[in-house]
Amino acid sequence: MKTTTTTSTTSATTMRAILQHTYGAPDVLRAGRLARPTIGDHEVLVRVRAAGLDRGTWHLMTGKPYLLRLAFGLRRPRNPVPGRDVAGLVEAVGPAVTRFAVGDEVYGVAPGSFAEYAVGHEDKLARKPANLTFEQAAVVPISALTAQDAVTVGRVRAGQHVLISGASGGVGSYAVQLAKALGAEVTGMASTAKLDLVRALGADHVLDYTREDFAATPGRYDVIIDIAGNPSLSRVRRALKSTGTAVVTGGEEGGDLTGGMHRQLGFLIASPFVRQRLTMFVNKERGRDLERLTPLIEAGQVTPSVDRTYPLEQVPDAMRHLDAGAVRGKVAITV
Repeated sequence: MKTTTTTSTTSATTMRAILQHTYGAPDVLRAGRLARPTIGDHEVLVRVRAAGLDRGTWHLMTGKPYLLRLAFGLRRPRNPVPGRDVAGLVEAVGPAVTRFAVGDEVYGVAPGSFAEYAVGHEDKLARKPANLTFEQAAVVPISALTAQDAVTVGRVRAGQHVLISGASGGVGSYAVQLAKALGAEVTGMASTAKLDLVRALGADHVLDYTREDFAATPGRYDVIIDIAGNPSLSRVRRALKSTGTAVVTGGEEGGDLTGGMHRQLGFLIASPFVRQRLTMFVNKERGRDLERLTPLIEAGQVTPSVDRTYPLEQVPDAMRHLDAGAVRGKVAITV
């Protein structure tokens, strides 16, 4: 970011924020104050009304897997303010910004969103859906964009039978709804306590992974979207039809160095040697892709599932709730 002339002036020079100066458990997060950020030519200053909490933010807090630190800071986070999902009001815009004006309600990706103000590139923001609160909008961007990429890469279409693991989580809750919107027959896999949520999201079938084996019926699924799971390649392939597609995203196994990334790479390496299509993707987090989601949200085909909200000062408690695996859908932070 660089200092530049903006379309709005403000008197305050500091803001409330959650600060993180080292990697670790939720105790490394502290409420404090720091200078309000400045913006560059193509950037937007957002007055944060709500922020979203997801597993990616947890990884950036812990600094694990360690490969993440190559991009975000080796010994400590380069950005001392965590949070990436945002919803709020445009406070100021850089001189080259053409898509937004002061006062617009926006949502999207703005690093450092656990604060009163955050900066996002105009290409990573979109206008907030009219039917969502700021809390609901804040839990959409990264998780819903990841789910949208998963169903796109999986080439999900009407009439297919699609299995979604982690269906009660942030990405999974959107993947279920997006696959249904495309006309697929969806089986959502989750733990016993969360099956009711998966049904409410619109899944045609639910599968309790603590009691049932998704691979027990060979060749059942056209597409498997494996979100934060850890089944072996052989089990995934057994559950797929002979020409089916498996999409792997996320993953909480694999150790501190690579995390779940080793599974994604393994699938890519194996894919050329089998008839089935085994693939992964990197989420691009683009505002124009959020704009593709907005009509589905405003039509009621995709609805954010907010488990609970926390005020800004209670972000450490929100992180503990997420780490406990108790979240159904998403968590929002109010500012």
